Amino acid sequence: MNTLDTRGAGLSLQLDATGRVLLASLVPQPEVAAIDAAWLEERIAEAGAGRFRRDAAACELLLQQYAGGAAVAGLALATAVDAALAVRIAPDALLATLDITPAQGGTPISKEAVLAELGAKGITEGIALDAINQAIADGAAQDVEIARGRAPVAGEDGRLECLLPAARDRRPQLDASGHIDYRDLGEIQVVRAGEALMRRHPPTPGTPGITVRGAAIPPRAGKDIAFAPGLAGVAPAADDPNLLIAACAGQPVQVRGGIMVEPVFSVEAVNMASGNIRFDGSVKIRGDVAAGMLVSATGDIEIGGVVESATLEAGGSIVVKGGVIGRLGRKDAGDHHISCGGDFSAAYAQQVRVEAGDSIFIDDIAMQCDLLAANHIRVGQRRRGHVIGGRLQATLSVTARVLGSPNRIETRFEIGTPPALHKQLAELARQRDGEETQLLEVSKLLAFADHNPGRLPPATVEKAAHTAARLSAEIAALRETESALAQKADLARNARVVAEQAMYDGVVVTLGIQRYRVSGEHGAGAIGLGEQGLALLPAEDAVPAAPA
Repeated sequence: MNTLDTRGAGLSLQLDATGRVLLASLVPQPEVAAIDAAWLEERIAEAGAGRFRRDAAACELLLQQYAGGAAVAGLALATAVDAALAVRIAPDALLATLDITPAQGGTPISKEAVLAELGAKGITEGIALDAINQAIADGAAQDVEIARGRAPVAGEDGRLECLLPAARDRRPQLDASGHIDYRDLGEIQVVRAGEALMRRHPPTPGTPGITVRGAAIPPRAGKDIAFAPGLAGVAPAADDPNLLIAACAGQPVQVRGGIMVEPVFSVEAVNMASGNIRFDGSVKIRGDVAAGMLVSATGDIEIGGVVESATLEAGGSIVVKGGVIGRLGRKDAGDHHISCGGDFSAAYAQQVRVEAGDSIFIDDIAMQCDLLAANHIRVGQRRRGHVIGGRLQATLSVTARVLGSPNRIETRFEIGTPPALHKQLAELARQRDGEETQLLEVSKLLAFADHNPGRLPPATVEKAAHTAARLSAEIAALRETESALAQKADLARNARVVAEQAMYDGVVVTLGIQRYRVSGEHGAGAIGLGEQGLALLPAEDAVPAAPA
């Protein structure tokens, strides 16, 4: 007997009445040929169930029963499975995606079914019909974007625009890299009464967004900004409260939160004939300042000539078009000094003590001087740029063309973070902690008032609200100051003393507890922290990289 003729004898494969399930029946027959999984697959396909989902366990059982000569009745081998779909909405409700599980002998997904599911989930916005049609044509999909909402656009913060680009700026200045360029502070600028100075641009509300369900998403409104109270010498324009104009003639000066106009006092020279000058504003001296004289101003001081053994004190910057000459180190030196809250600039300096709240700029030469700057010292721009003798101290950098002299005159430099900066940071943190504690207590009071209307007098609630607003503003200002000082301390770790042309024996650099003495004559280079501590660095390392 031909074994092929007996293969599968007694085995019957038929669809059930629904046409969705393939059933197997087996009546054992004597002397039948063996069958395997491949043969069974062919028979399943011939029965019209080739695309149906297989029941692997049932198929294996059928093969075992057949081999063992056991009967089988109504064993489901394969079932028609319809395609399935799933629509997922992102947590922010700005995106909907589609998954389609392909049909296995069953009904495929239709466009109507997808749209019905979208409707059931309330998705109405940004439906992508082309993507839906393509997914249906493919018969399968995974994370296919089929609807997208529109994210809100945050409003722009309010800002203050200075309408005078040349106005002096007394706000803290610190470049992210700590780099410094020579600044020519120029002459004192004077505005007339009524001149436009600064415009306030209000914040914008932003643009609302919309979810795929059609719900509006409110935008984050821009932060408001207001002119600081008590700005001297300025007033809002009569027809525009967002415009500050000069209320009097004087020097415009940018400050935190606005601009002010300082009165300017002009004098030909300061000597015994003019007497000492103490002025609430800025002082402009066309000529010289004689020995022994005092000039004190809350604003800037501009001097067209030379200063000789005099005292200059300015809340802003000091510009000396000529030089400054003192008697530092001599028995008849006296108690003369120069100090300012901003920058100090002079053509040359000899035997003087200068302290600047920002940076010091000497164009030609600094000889036997005591210079102290909170940020940078720069000697040399259009002229020689020599530093010979004395002591120069700056937090971030000291730069000159030539450091020291061939005569080995000791020239001392101190760079890096001064102890006062660490003390200031600690004090700011202590002050902020105290105000945050106060704000927490006031916030508890306001929360109680919100949950218990009428329990507290309205005047108490109003006072608490004003206190909370004031504390919040003060805390924000303290955080801003802390951040700026912390950035400066970070920059100070990369402080440098830079020679653009040469440095000589006798130059001594100190950074914290480390000390480096230059031995011999060198060309361009820098002294700063290297891998082994304070060291002479190549010229290309003169400008350190900005801290991360």
